[in-house]
Amino acid sequence: MTEATRISVATYNIHRGVGRDGRMDHQRVAGVILDLDADIVALQEVETPASVAPGAVALMHRLAQQGYEPVLGPTMWSERGSYGNALLSRLPVRRHRRHDLSHPGREPRGLIEATLRLKPPGRHWRLPSQGREIRCFATHLGLRASERSAQIRKLDSLLARAAGVSPTLLMGDFNEWRRRAGRLKQLHARLQPAPTRSTYPGFWPLFPLDRIWLGGGLDLEAVEVVRAGLARVASDHLPLRAVLRLVAMQ
Repeated sequence: MTEATRISVATYNIHRGVGRDGRMDHQRVAGVILDLDADIVALQEVETPASVAPGAVALMHRLAQQGYEPVLGPTMWSERGSYGNALLSRLPVRRHRRHDLSHPGREPRGLIEATLRLKPPGRHWRLPSQGREIRCFATHLGLRASERSAQIRKLDSLLARAAGVSPTLLMGDFNEWRRRAGRLKQLHARLQPAPTRSTYPGFWPLFPLDRIWLGGGLDLEAVEVVRAGLARVASDHLPLRAVLRLVAMQ
């Protein structure tokens, strides 16, 4: 007999908390994230706690109060604080690390790799040994094509160790404007891409910058761009949300 567990995930470039109205409002961003009701959320352009950005401190504090464990992946540091990626998880975080994807002469970029523990939906539900954890990768690639090509090659080599071994998830802002695979073919060969959806610019989305891939026993049930409520104004991107399914034997 089989039973399925569903995992909701999302990726969202929060634009430092600055909305389409030019106002920085981290509580508004927190409201969007909580409305997503996702188990795992990849965030980009996050200002991580610093005295000059109290809103960013409040953002992480509010999300932690609602059950999210933050994994921070800053790519730039200064006396004002840090800036980069973050991964939020309602699943227990077993371990995590940060990989440098920076390209010479360009803005520093990074990748968060985290191993999360899957929680069965019922006491008698059992997962195969390779399905008890999910490997999650979250990133924000560069603006220049040659830069992204090099970053994708690095990313592909890191995924090679995880793909097919355990449930694997890759999310982020990949800054790829075209719908055709192009430079992303390497990733498509490694993992299953979710259908592309336009997420940028938020007021009239034309480009599929934000992407999700899955593998290792995960199936895609649904994918959507979230356009409702505060999501329309809280950032220059719209969140991309997906529902995944993992089937195991009882």
